[in-house]
Amino acid sequence: MFSGHRPAEPECPCCADARIGRRSLIGAGMGLLACAAVPGPAEAQLARGTRRLNVKRAYTSDSFSGVYFTDGRYVTEALRKLDWVFRDISREEVTPMDPRLFDVMHSVAARMEATDAFEVISGYRSPETNAATARRSSRVSTVSLHMSGMAGDMRLPSRNSYEMARLAARMGLGGVGLYRRDGFVHLDCGVPRRW
Repeated sequence: MFSGHRPAEPECPCCADARIGRRSLIGAGMGLLACAAVPGPAEAQLARGTRRLNVKRAYTSDSFSGVYFTDGRYVTEALRKLDWVFRDISREEVTPMDPRLFDVMHSVAARMEATDAFEVISGYRSPETNAATARRSSRVSTVSLHMSGMAGDMRLPSRNSYEMARLAARMGLGGVGLYRRDGFVHLDCGVPRRW
């Protein structure tokens, strides 16, 4: 189900398989239309109510715990705080993260009934940081979704990484990569795929 290959460092090649052909793109579009027409339990849950997230950043003391979506819209101040937690810590560079990533995380945590904080290993990566990482490892994509603020590498300390990756892949909300040796999972809000 998941590749047995592991990167030498705790960095993911998150988008190495993200290049998709025309047929895959059309198929993904048809799948999205089908999901939009008949919302499943995860989509129905996201469409209403309040969404919370509990995250802390590895290697820093930064964290966020609270509501980031309520009354049908995202909470601007909460998103700014999350952008800071997910920043490129090697350059202290912040970018607006795609809030759909937080929706994926919220859905995974809710389905796992997890209340502890996601520990974020890597969030946004600037083009410079991503290029340096790609030079160190041929498995790191030069077009990583980390550079678009659409991806994060994380773990739920109270949960098994394999089970988290398996569940996230079944949910089909985005890309999922398992790094069992390093104990983290890559989640993104791009085209559903797994490695």
